[in-house]
Order: sequence, then C-alpha cells, then structure tokens
Amino acid sequence: MKKLINDSDDVVDEMLDGMTAAYPDMRRLPDTQVLVRDDAPVDGKVGVVSGGGSGHEPTHGGYIGDGMLDGAAAGDVFSSPTADEFEELIAATDSGEGVLAVIKNYEGDVMNFETAIEMVEMEGTDVATVVVNDDVAVEDSLYTSGRRGVCGTILVHKAAGAKAAEGEDLDEVQRVAQKVVDNVGTMGMALTSCITPEKGEATFDLPEDEIELGIGIHGEPGTERTDVMSADEITEELTESVLDDLDLDEGQEVVTIVNGMGGTPLMELFVVNRKLQELIGDHGLETWDAWVGDYMTSLDMEGASITVCAVDDELKELLGAPADTPGLTVQ
Repeated sequence: MKKLINDSDDVVDEMLDGMTAAYPDMRRLPDTQVLVRDDAPVDGKVGVVSGGGSGHEPTHGGYIGDGMLDGAAAGDVFSSPTADEFEELIAATDSGEGVLAVIKNYEGDVMNFETAIEMVEMEGTDVATVVVNDDVAVEDSLYTSGRRGVCGTILVHKAAGAKAAEGEDLDEVQRVAQKVVDNVGTMGMALTSCITPEKGEATFDLPEDEIELGIGIHGEPGTERTDVMSADEITEELTESVLDDLDLDEGQEVVTIVNGMGGTPLMELFVVNRKLQELIGDHGLETWDAWVGDYMTSLDMEGASITVCAVDDELKELLGAPADTPGLTVQ
C-alpha cells in the first residue's frame, strides 16, 4: 500500500511539526508529542485538554484553539500517549484555575491520564476529568472496560471549551462536559479496513461484498459482519441503534454528526445525512444542527459513524459559541 510517509517511525513526529508549521497559533512542547495553544496557559481560564493515539486526525490536535482545547497529547498511531506526556500537557495549560481532562474510554488513555493527574496534583494543580463512552455498539471491547469513546468526544470538547472561554470555574466546565457525555450516542461502520503506516496492510480482512457494523476507531473489526447494504439501509441500522440507546422524547432537539472515517468522499457522507435527517423526523425529533465531515477518523478507512446528541438551551448556546481551530470553526 502506497502512503505519503518517509519512515513509519517518524510519521507522528513529522505530522506534529507540519501542524505547527501550518498553524502558528499552536506550539509543540520541546522533546514531546504535545501541542498547546501558543498563548497557553491562558490567564484566568480553566484549561481544557485531551489526547490519545494518532491516526484519528483532526482529533486531537486539530481542536486546539479559541473556544475548544488548550492542548492535546499525541501518542503513536492507535497508541496512548505516555503518562509523562499527559503530565507535561496538564502542567503547560494550567493557569492556576485548574484543568479539565477529556478522556476517551480506552484503557491506555484512562490509565496514563490517571497517573499523570496524580503527579500534577502533588504539585498543586487542580484537575477534573470526564470519560467519554458514547459508542453504543459495544459494552466491553479489546481496549476498554465499558463503552468506547468515539466521535461524540468532539461535542464534549466544544461544550467544555466554550464554558471555559466564558471564564467559568472548573466545576462548571466539568459539569457541562459530563452533560454532553450523558446525552450523546454514536455508532460506526466500515466499508474497508484501514492501513497503518507500520504494518502497511489491512488491520482486518473484509471481502468486497461485505461490510462491518459497530467498528471502533483503532482498526478493530465491528460487532457484526453483513452483506453490503445500500446507504439508506446502513444509515437506518446505525441511526436506530443510537436512538434506541438514547430513548429520547418526541420533540427533543438534537445535534447530529455524520462523521467520515478518513477515506469516505463527502458526497457519500451527505447521502447518509439525507437519510439520517429523514429518520430524525420520523422519530418526532428536531435537528438543531447537523455536522457532516471528517471529525474523528481511523486513518484511511472507508466508512462513517453517526452521532446524535440531545441538546437544551444551555448546550445549544455552548455548541453554537465561537470557536477557531484547524478542525472546527464556528462563527
């Protein structure tokens, strides 16, 4: 498989240097794989941070900027950053108001963040956490105890970042982040596997006439393999699973995300969104905002995920607040 890389051992390092060259409003901490806002720590503001394995771009570093994250740690492809890097991240974004760590529910991320938090708390830094577990496809997986954290994490970043930008305290920033976690669900599917730079081959075999439902974001196969279905059939399968999990009342307003897994044309994502919005209406729900694009990917995997999040006036205000990041701009 041909890829635009030099050496697989250097791909994350070179990616981070390329990001900072493109976006001078962020900087890389020396001798780390940690990116932070160039003005971090921001005086008088709670820091909001996240991180995880690379290969999910624009997650996580792509959401650094006004109204979202203050920094993010990048692990190797599909591997958690170390506890030391999370420690550097938290320390670099703490202005004295505390830091919220948004953690996707994967064992490596949770363990290494917890270790880092213990270290910085001994130095006097106040840290709160939320663990995102929006994947409705699985209860436990190869990488998790409980549900996985996937594309719904972006809405957590957005709401928490907006609340922090308002100057609210750490408890309030954590509260709204948890509010999103409690009201969001996601399910994904794959038409193809992804190809990691290190292996240079598919992470699982998927014949041309089959698809995977309930995939994760680390190249792991789904919970069910089926014959190829139409876009409408796939959309209905994913959407019904998410809505069954959320069990929303009629008339509830929602934000929806049709997220590409890295190798899916926007044309196809908009086809999915067409059916998704029809299904939202059929359930008596009202779409307040609809996002379509690549928000949390799995390298070059062809496929998509669908996210639905119930919103009220508070979350609408936060999700609609200004943000200026490489991966998401709200004006």
